[in-house]
Amino acid sequence: MSDQATVTLTRQSGYQFLVDFGPAIAQLAVDEPPPLGGAAGPAPDHLLLAAVANCLSASLVFALQKYKQDPGPLKATATATTGRNAANRLRITDITVQLELGRPAAELEHLDRVLAQFEEFCTVSMSVRQGIAINVQVQDGTGTRLKG
Repeated sequence: MSDQATVTLTRQSGYQFLVDFGPAIAQLAVDEPPPLGGAAGPAPDHLLLAAVANCLSASLVFALQKYKQDPGPLKATATATTGRNAANRLRITDITVQLELGRPAAELEHLDRVLAQFEEFCTVSMSVRQGIAINVQVQDGTGTRLKG
């Protein structure tokens, strides 16, 4: 089975583009930060972080719902580290995603199984991970670190 996702970007001015996701989704303005752009929207690294964090969050919810568990409010924070490669070009060297469950671990059944498998359901992070290290951390609603 092969599915495709398509977006179309149209330059507005400078480094600002309008991203068209298709007729059912609102368009999004993207831009580079100064000094190149005017920061009129998220930059490419922000979009990558959002995609990785969103996919991991959805995968965690999916894995929990397989066991009829509700994580409550779920918060994800993704941070990219950039550095220079051998050619002195800026590259994202690693991404850390902190997932915070809205409930204590003690209230979630089969959490050990969920934490062992949920990352495998994430198409985006598993694809990006082939070129960029992704560190995943999970904590429960009490702040207790459960993974990472």
